[in-house]
Amino acid sequence: MRRSSGTGGRSAPLSAAAALTVLGGFLLSGCGGGGDVTPAGRPSSTATPSRSAPSSRDATPAADHRPESLAALGDSVTTGFDACRPLADCPRSSWVTGTDPGVNSLAQRLVDEPARNTWNFARSGARMADLPGQAEAAAAKRPELVTVLMGANDACRADVTLMTPVAAFRADFSTALRTLRRELPGTQVYVASIPDLRHLWSLGHDDPGIARVWRLGICPSMLGGTETAGAAAEARRRQVHDRVVAYNGALEEVCATDRRCRYDGGAVFRQRFRLGELSPWDWFHPSRKGQARLAETAYARIVTQGRPG
Repeated sequence: MRRSSGTGGRSAPLSAAAALTVLGGFLLSGCGGGGDVTPAGRPSSTATPSRSAPSSRDATPAADHRPESLAALGDSVTTGFDACRPLADCPRSSWVTGTDPGVNSLAQRLVDEPARNTWNFARSGARMADLPGQAEAAAAKRPELVTVLMGANDACRADVTLMTPVAAFRADFSTALRTLRRELPGTQVYVASIPDLRHLWSLGHDDPGIARVWRLGICPSMLGGTETAGAAAEARRRQVHDRVVAYNGALEEVCATDRRCRYDGGAVFRQRFRLGELSPWDWFHPSRKGQARLAETAYARIVTQGRPG
């Protein structure tokens, strides 16, 4: 099996065939199929940051460009799933806490001692209902900045009827944010929008090799039945797209109630990923190049944010 460098384009027929060989019989973790596989590989640290988070009474900028500690919450995108090898997390390539210089993660850009003071609590296959638990775990480390990228798995289900209701999604995100604020009154929170799943469909739906990989169970609500045309299939994809838009709206609205929470303004949702920025094993998760693009987008949003209102 050819390992991806994540730095270039694809050779579609060969990559698709190789991916089918490796992935056959499996549902990829983090894709919202019937049952999620959760591979090992989350980085961990027992060190504590060098100082505690500032009080909420401090006039802390909305975006601290040099936080001394950072915690990542999320799903398989943040664990670097399928970025380095098939069916495995690749924490070194995570857009938030990775150590791969080709990704140039947020931790590498922002934190002076990332090896000691960054933690990744993301889990492949996680949905918004899992975020409050991740927030509890992160609060124990007392990070000065917390990132959140969560929600694709709530829309990527075996059937559109199984998608997480927007009200439940909003409630779980609200609970997680309250948990962080209760324990960490001065910690900043950066919330990335959910990617545009329909854009990912548009990139590969007419490639037979990619379609065969997607049929293994990758985001079936959007990517399943790629070869199916007609009004019913388009209505299903539209329903998933609309749900993602609604989820992003909930993220923005809830985040706006907290002066130290900053939503990315839909930046990730608007990103037009290219095939070379997607994993050559599933054409769904970001490759190393895709992870680098997420890191660049987040960094640009964080360093240009204004002061809290």
